[in-house]
Amino acid sequence: MIYGKFTKKAEAALILSKECAIAFGHSYIGTEHILWGLAKEGTGIASSVLSANGVNGESVKQKIMELVGEGDNSATNLAYTPRTKRVMELSYAEARRMGQNFIGTEHLLIAILREGESVAVKILTDLGGDIRKLYENILSMLSEDTPLAASQSKPQATDVDTPTLDQFGRDLTIMVREGKIDPVIGRDKEIERVIQILSRRTKNNPCLIGEPGVGKTAISEGLAHKIVEGNVPETLKDKRVVTLDLSSMVAGAKYRGEFEDRLKKSIEEIRNAGNVVLFIDELHTIVGAGAAEGAIDAANILKPLLARGEIQIIGATTLDEYRKHIEKDAALERRFQPVMVN
Repeated sequence: MIYGKFTKKAEAALILSKECAIAFGHSYIGTEHILWGLAKEGTGIASSVLSANGVNGESVKQKIMELVGEGDNSATNLAYTPRTKRVMELSYAEARRMGQNFIGTEHLLIAILREGESVAVKILTDLGGDIRKLYENILSMLSEDTPLAASQSKPQATDVDTPTLDQFGRDLTIMVREGKIDPVIGRDKEIERVIQILSRRTKNNPCLIGEPGVGKTAISEGLAHKIVEGNVPETLKDKRVVTLDLSSMVAGAKYRGEFEDRLKKSIEEIRNAGNVVLFIDELHTIVGAGAAEGAIDAANILKPLLARGEIQIIGATTLDEYRKHIEKDAALERRFQPVMVN
Protein backbone atom coordinates (compact mmCIF):
# COMPACT_ATOMS: atom_id res chain seq x y z
CA MET A 1 0.00 0.00 0.00
CA ILE A 2 0.97 3.61 -0.57
CA TYR A 3 0.95 5.80 2.52
CA GLY A 4 1.50 9.55 2.80
CA LYS A 5 0.93 10.07 -0.92
CA PHE A 6 -2.68 11.27 -0.92
CA THR A 7 -4.11 14.79 -1.08
CA LYS A 8 -6.36 15.86 1.79
CA LYS A 9 -9.46 15.34 -0.35
CA ALA A 10 -8.33 11.86 -1.35
CA GLU A 11 -7.58 11.03 2.29
CA ALA A 12 -11.06 12.23 3.24
CA ALA A 13 -12.57 9.98 0.56
CA LEU A 14 -10.61 6.98 1.87
CA ILE A 15 -11.76 7.65 5.43
CA LEU A 16 -15.35 7.79 4.17
CA SER A 17 -14.85 4.52 2.27
CA LYS A 18 -13.81 2.80 5.48
CA GLU A 19 -16.85 4.21 7.27
CA CYS A 20 -19.01 2.87 4.44
CA ALA A 21 -17.55 -0.64 4.76
CA ILE A 22 -18.07 -0.60 8.54
CA ALA A 23 -21.65 0.64 8.15
CA PHE A 24 -22.42 -2.27 5.81
CA GLY A 25 -20.81 -4.75 8.20
CA HIS A 26 -18.23 -5.76 5.61
CA SER A 27 -14.89 -7.23 6.66
CA TYR A 28 -12.92 -5.48 3.89
CA ILE A 29 -12.64 -2.21 1.98
CA GLY A 30 -13.48 -2.82 -1.68
CA THR A 31 -13.60 -0.62 -4.76
CA GLU A 32 -17.34 -0.12 -4.18
CA HIS A 33 -16.57 1.54 -0.84
CA ILE A 34 -13.88 3.70 -2.47
CA LEU A 35 -16.41 4.79 -5.10
CA TRP A 36 -18.91 5.71 -2.38
CA GLY A 37 -16.20 7.69 -0.58
CA LEU A 38 -15.30 9.57 -3.77
CA ALA A 39 -18.94 10.43 -4.43
CA LYS A 40 -19.65 11.38 -0.81
CA GLU A 41 -16.51 13.49 -0.31
CA GLY A 42 -18.24 16.32 -2.18
CA THR A 43 -15.42 18.75 -3.00
CA GLY A 44 -12.93 16.86 -5.17
CA ILE A 45 -12.76 16.47 -8.94
CA ALA A 46 -13.99 12.87 -8.72
CA SER A 47 -17.10 13.92 -6.82
CA SER A 48 -17.85 16.67 -9.34
CA VAL A 49 -17.44 14.32 -12.32
CA LEU A 50 -19.56 11.61 -10.72
CA SER A 51 -22.29 14.10 -9.81
CA ALA A 52 -22.32 15.50 -13.36
CA ASN A 53 -22.89 11.96 -14.62
CA GLY A 54 -25.78 11.26 -12.26
CA VAL A 55 -23.79 9.27 -9.70
CA ASN A 56 -24.05 10.28 -6.04
CA GLY A 57 -23.46 8.76 -2.63
CA GLU A 58 -27.05 7.60 -2.20
CA SER A 59 -27.26 5.86 -5.59
CA VAL A 60 -23.92 4.11 -5.00
CA LYS A 61 -25.08 3.03 -1.53
CA GLN A 62 -28.24 1.50 -2.98
CA LYS A 63 -26.23 -0.41 -5.58
CA ILE A 64 -23.86 -1.75 -2.93
CA MET A 65 -26.89 -3.05 -1.07
CA GLU A 66 -28.21 -4.71 -4.26
CA LEU A 67 -24.94 -6.21 -5.48
CA VAL A 68 -23.14 -7.04 -2.23
CA GLY A 69 -25.66 -6.75 0.58
CA GLU A 70 -24.98 -6.34 4.28
CA GLY A 71 -22.45 -8.33 6.27
CA ASP A 72 -22.24 -9.28 9.93
CA ASN A 73 -18.74 -8.05 10.64
CA SER A 74 -18.33 -5.79 13.67
CA ALA A 75 -14.57 -5.22 13.51
CA THR A 76 -13.25 -1.79 12.57
CA ASN A 77 -9.71 -2.78 11.60
CA LEU A 78 -10.43 -3.46 7.93
CA ALA A 79 -8.00 -4.34 5.14
CA TYR A 80 -8.10 -3.37 1.48
CA THR A 81 -8.92 -6.14 -0.98
CA PRO A 82 -6.20 -7.13 -3.50
CA ARG A 83 -8.15 -5.39 -6.27
CA THR A 84 -8.42 -2.22 -4.19
CA LYS A 85 -4.68 -2.33 -3.55
CA ARG A 86 -4.15 -2.64 -7.29
CA VAL A 87 -6.36 0.41 -7.83
CA MET A 88 -4.21 2.32 -5.31
CA GLU A 89 -1.04 1.38 -7.19
CA LEU A 90 -2.63 2.38 -10.49
CA SER A 91 -3.74 5.71 -9.02
CA TYR A 92 -0.17 6.50 -7.97
CA ALA A 93 1.12 5.56 -11.43
CA GLU A 94 -1.55 7.81 -12.95
CA ALA A 95 -0.56 10.72 -10.70
CA ARG A 96 3.11 10.33 -11.66
CA ARG A 97 2.18 10.06 -15.34
CA MET A 98 0.47 13.44 -15.01
CA GLY A 99 3.54 14.90 -13.33
CA GLN A 100 2.04 15.05 -9.84
CA ASN A 101 3.55 13.69 -6.64
CA PHE A 102 0.32 13.17 -4.71
CA ILE A 103 -2.74 11.07 -5.48
CA GLY A 104 -5.93 13.09 -5.84
CA THR A 105 -9.54 11.92 -6.00
CA GLU A 106 -9.32 12.18 -9.79
CA HIS A 107 -6.44 9.69 -9.89
CA LEU A 108 -8.36 7.23 -7.72
CA LEU A 109 -11.37 7.44 -10.04
CA ILE A 110 -9.21 7.09 -13.17
CA ALA A 111 -7.57 4.02 -11.63
CA ILE A 112 -10.98 2.46 -10.96
CA LEU A 113 -12.00 3.13 -14.58
CA ARG A 114 -8.75 1.76 -15.99
CA GLU A 115 -8.76 -1.37 -13.84
CA GLY A 116 -12.11 -2.06 -15.41
CA GLU A 117 -13.27 -5.26 -13.68
CA SER A 118 -14.26 -4.16 -10.19
CA VAL A 119 -17.58 -3.93 -8.38
CA ALA A 120 -17.18 -0.14 -8.59
CA VAL A 121 -17.18 -0.27 -12.40
CA LYS A 122 -20.21 -2.57 -12.32
CA ILE A 123 -22.00 -0.01 -10.14
CA LEU A 124 -21.06 2.84 -12.49
CA THR A 125 -22.33 1.03 -15.58
CA ASP A 126 -25.51 -0.06 -13.78
CA LEU A 127 -26.14 3.59 -12.92
CA GLY A 128 -25.81 4.53 -16.60
CA GLY A 129 -22.28 5.86 -16.41
CA ASP A 130 -20.22 5.77 -19.61
CA ILE A 131 -16.64 4.82 -18.71
CA ARG A 132 -15.02 6.71 -21.59
CA LYS A 133 -17.15 9.80 -20.93
CA LEU A 134 -16.25 9.75 -17.24
CA TYR A 135 -12.56 9.55 -18.14
CA GLU A 136 -12.86 12.41 -20.64
CA ASN A 137 -14.77 14.50 -18.09
CA ILE A 138 -11.96 14.07 -15.56
CA LEU A 139 -9.32 15.21 -18.06
CA SER A 140 -11.50 18.13 -19.12
CA MET A 141 -11.97 19.24 -15.51
CA LEU A 142 -8.25 18.91 -14.85
CA SER A 143 -7.45 21.19 -17.78
CA GLU A 144 -10.02 23.76 -16.63
CA ASP A 145 -9.14 23.60 -12.92
CA THR A 146 -5.96 25.70 -12.87
CA PRO A 147 -3.13 26.56 -15.26
CA LEU A 148 -0.92 24.28 -13.16
CA ALA A 149 -3.34 21.38 -13.47
CA ALA A 150 -3.56 21.95 -17.20
CA SER A 151 0.19 21.73 -17.51
CA GLN A 152 0.23 18.60 -15.38
CA SER A 153 -2.64 16.80 -17.10
CA LYS A 154 -0.23 15.52 -19.73
CA PRO A 155 3.24 14.13 -19.20
CA GLN A 156 5.92 16.53 -20.36
CA ALA A 157 8.61 14.81 -22.36
CA THR A 158 10.89 17.84 -21.97
CA ASP A 159 10.71 17.80 -18.15
CA VAL A 160 12.96 14.76 -17.81
CA ASP A 161 16.34 14.58 -19.54
CA THR A 162 17.25 11.25 -21.13
CA PRO A 163 20.85 11.78 -22.31
CA THR A 164 21.88 8.11 -22.41
CA LEU A 165 18.68 7.10 -24.18
CA ASP A 166 19.11 9.97 -26.63
CA GLN A 167 22.66 8.81 -27.36
CA PHE A 168 21.73 5.22 -28.14
CA GLY A 169 18.18 5.66 -29.40
CA ARG A 170 16.08 7.45 -32.01
CA ASP A 171 12.84 9.15 -30.98
CA LEU A 172 10.37 8.15 -33.69
CA THR A 173 7.67 10.53 -32.44
CA ILE A 174 10.00 13.51 -32.84
CA MET A 175 11.01 12.29 -36.31
CA VAL A 176 7.33 12.05 -37.28
CA ARG A 177 6.71 15.62 -36.09
CA GLU A 178 9.69 16.78 -38.15
CA GLY A 179 8.36 15.00 -41.24
CA LYS A 180 11.30 12.58 -41.43
CA ILE A 181 9.12 9.44 -41.40
CA ASP A 182 6.55 8.77 -44.12
CA PRO A 183 3.02 7.62 -43.25
CA VAL A 184 2.55 3.85 -43.02
CA ILE A 185 0.01 2.35 -45.42
CA GLY A 186 -1.69 -1.05 -45.18
CA ARG A 187 -0.67 -1.99 -41.65
CA ASP A 188 -3.68 -0.66 -39.71
CA LYS A 189 -4.63 -4.09 -38.37
CA GLU A 190 -1.18 -4.78 -36.91
CA ILE A 191 -0.82 -1.23 -35.54
CA GLU A 192 -4.22 -1.49 -33.83
CA ARG A 193 -3.20 -4.83 -32.33
CA VAL A 194 -0.01 -3.26 -30.96
CA ILE A 195 -2.02 -0.37 -29.49
CA GLN A 196 -4.42 -2.85 -27.90
CA ILE A 197 -1.58 -4.76 -26.24
CA LEU A 198 0.20 -1.60 -25.06
CA SER A 199 -3.05 -0.38 -23.46
CA ARG A 200 -3.34 -3.43 -21.23
CA ARG A 201 -2.52 -3.34 -17.54
CA THR A 202 -0.44 -6.54 -17.73
CA LYS A 203 1.17 -8.56 -20.53
CA ASN A 204 1.50 -5.29 -22.40
CA ASN A 205 4.68 -5.81 -24.43
CA PRO A 206 4.08 -6.68 -28.11
CA CYS A 207 6.59 -8.74 -30.08
CA LEU A 208 6.35 -8.33 -33.86
CA ILE A 209 7.21 -11.60 -35.60
CA GLY A 210 7.76 -11.82 -39.36
CA GLU A 211 10.24 -12.48 -42.13
CA PRO A 212 13.06 -9.98 -42.79
CA GLY A 213 11.88 -6.97 -44.78
CA VAL A 214 8.18 -7.60 -44.18
CA GLY A 215 7.73 -4.25 -42.42
CA LYS A 216 8.05 -4.83 -38.68
CA THR A 217 9.87 -1.55 -38.06
CA ALA A 218 7.24 0.28 -40.12
CA ILE A 219 4.62 -0.77 -37.58
CA SER A 220 6.48 1.04 -34.80
CA GLU A 221 6.67 4.08 -37.09
CA GLY A 222 2.94 3.76 -37.72
CA LEU A 223 2.38 3.76 -33.95
CA ALA A 224 4.46 6.94 -33.67
CA HIS A 225 2.25 8.54 -36.34
CA LYS A 226 -0.89 7.55 -34.43
CA ILE A 227 0.48 9.04 -31.21
CA VAL A 228 1.44 12.32 -32.89
CA GLU A 229 -2.01 12.52 -34.53
CA GLY A 230 -3.70 11.75 -31.20
CA ASN A 231 -5.48 8.67 -32.59
CA VAL A 232 -4.63 6.49 -29.59
CA PRO A 233 -6.25 5.74 -26.20
CA GLU A 234 -5.58 8.17 -23.36
CA THR A 235 -3.08 5.73 -21.85
CA LEU A 236 -0.82 6.18 -24.90
CA LYS A 237 -1.27 9.89 -25.53
CA ASP A 238 1.97 11.90 -25.37
CA LYS A 239 4.07 8.73 -25.22
CA ARG A 240 7.44 8.66 -26.95
CA VAL A 241 8.37 5.72 -29.17
CA VAL A 242 12.14 5.34 -29.01
CA THR A 243 14.16 2.82 -31.01
CA LEU A 244 17.01 1.50 -28.86
CA ASP A 245 20.17 0.49 -30.73
CA LEU A 246 21.63 -2.28 -28.57
CA SER A 247 24.44 -3.00 -31.04
CA SER A 248 25.86 0.52 -30.66
CA MET A 249 25.60 0.17 -26.88
CA VAL A 250 27.67 -3.00 -27.04
CA ALA A 251 30.08 -1.80 -29.73
CA GLY A 252 31.31 1.18 -27.75
CA ALA A 253 31.77 -0.70 -24.48
CA LYS A 254 35.47 -1.26 -23.78
CA TYR A 255 35.29 -2.69 -20.28
CA ARG A 256 33.34 -5.49 -18.67
CA GLY A 257 30.17 -4.09 -17.16
CA GLU A 258 30.17 -0.93 -19.26
CA PHE A 259 27.35 -2.19 -21.49
CA GLU A 260 25.24 -3.14 -18.47
CA ASP A 261 25.88 0.28 -16.96
CA ARG A 262 24.71 2.03 -20.13
CA LEU A 263 21.59 -0.12 -20.31
CA LYS A 264 20.75 0.48 -16.65
CA LYS A 265 21.19 4.25 -17.10
CA SER A 266 18.85 4.19 -20.09
CA ILE A 267 16.27 2.19 -18.14
CA GLU A 268 16.49 4.56 -15.17
CA GLU A 269 15.89 7.50 -17.53
CA ILE A 270 12.88 5.69 -19.02
CA ARG A 271 11.42 5.03 -15.57
CA ASN A 272 11.90 8.66 -14.54
CA ALA A 273 10.37 9.98 -17.77
CA GLY A 274 7.36 7.67 -17.46
CA ASN A 275 6.26 8.22 -21.06
CA VAL A 276 8.65 6.11 -23.16
CA VAL A 277 7.83 2.98 -25.15
CA LEU A 278 11.01 1.23 -26.32
CA PHE A 279 11.26 -0.42 -29.71
CA ILE A 280 13.99 -3.07 -29.91
CA ASP A 281 14.65 -4.51 -33.37
CA GLU A 282 16.25 -7.96 -33.46
CA LEU A 283 14.82 -8.63 -30.00
CA HIS A 284 16.53 -12.03 -29.84
CA THR A 285 19.91 -10.27 -29.45
CA ILE A 286 19.09 -9.51 -25.80
CA VAL A 287 19.01 -13.24 -25.07
CA GLY A 288 22.19 -15.19 -24.35
CA ALA A 289 22.62 -16.82 -27.73
CA GLY A 290 26.33 -17.57 -27.37
CA ALA A 291 27.23 -13.90 -27.63
CA ALA A 292 30.03 -12.70 -25.39
CA GLU A 293 29.10 -9.02 -25.41
CA GLY A 294 26.72 -9.23 -22.47
CA ALA A 295 23.48 -9.83 -24.38
CA ILE A 296 22.33 -12.33 -21.75
CA ASP A 297 22.80 -9.67 -19.11
CA ALA A 298 20.47 -7.40 -21.07
CA ALA A 299 17.73 -10.03 -20.91
CA ASN A 300 18.29 -10.57 -17.20
CA ILE A 301 18.15 -6.83 -16.56
CA LEU A 302 14.97 -6.35 -18.58
CA LYS A 303 12.94 -9.37 -17.42
CA PRO A 304 12.17 -8.21 -13.85
CA LEU A 305 11.39 -4.69 -15.07
CA LEU A 306 8.96 -6.06 -17.65
CA ALA A 307 7.39 -8.32 -15.03
CA ARG A 308 6.74 -5.33 -12.75
CA GLY A 309 5.47 -3.20 -15.62
CA GLU A 310 8.11 -0.53 -15.03
CA ILE A 311 9.00 -0.31 -18.72
CA GLN A 312 7.20 -1.17 -21.96
CA ILE A 313 8.94 -2.69 -24.95
CA ILE A 314 7.90 -3.42 -28.51
CA GLY A 315 10.15 -6.16 -29.84
CA ALA A 316 10.70 -7.32 -33.41
CA THR A 317 12.27 -10.55 -34.62
CA THR A 318 11.87 -13.32 -37.18
CA LEU A 319 9.89 -16.47 -36.51
CA ASP A 320 13.04 -18.63 -36.60
CA GLU A 321 14.90 -16.40 -34.13
CA TYR A 322 11.82 -16.21 -31.90
CA ARG A 323 11.61 -20.00 -31.70
CA LYS A 324 15.35 -20.41 -31.34
CA HIS A 325 15.97 -17.82 -28.61
CA ILE A 326 12.83 -16.25 -27.10
CA GLU A 327 10.76 -19.43 -26.72
CA LYS A 328 13.66 -21.17 -24.99
CA ASP A 329 13.64 -18.50 -22.28
CA ALA A 330 10.23 -19.15 -20.70
CA ALA A 331 10.43 -16.13 -18.38
CA LEU A 332 11.14 -13.80 -21.31
CA GLU A 333 8.51 -15.40 -23.53
CA ARG A 334 5.84 -14.74 -20.89
CA ARG A 335 6.62 -11.03 -20.93
CA PHE A 336 5.86 -10.62 -24.65
CA GLN A 337 2.66 -11.00 -26.65
CA PRO A 338 3.36 -12.20 -30.23
CA VAL A 339 1.95 -10.23 -33.16
CA MET A 340 2.37 -12.00 -36.50
CA VAL A 341 3.34 -9.73 -39.41
CA ASN A 342 2.81 -11.31 -42.83
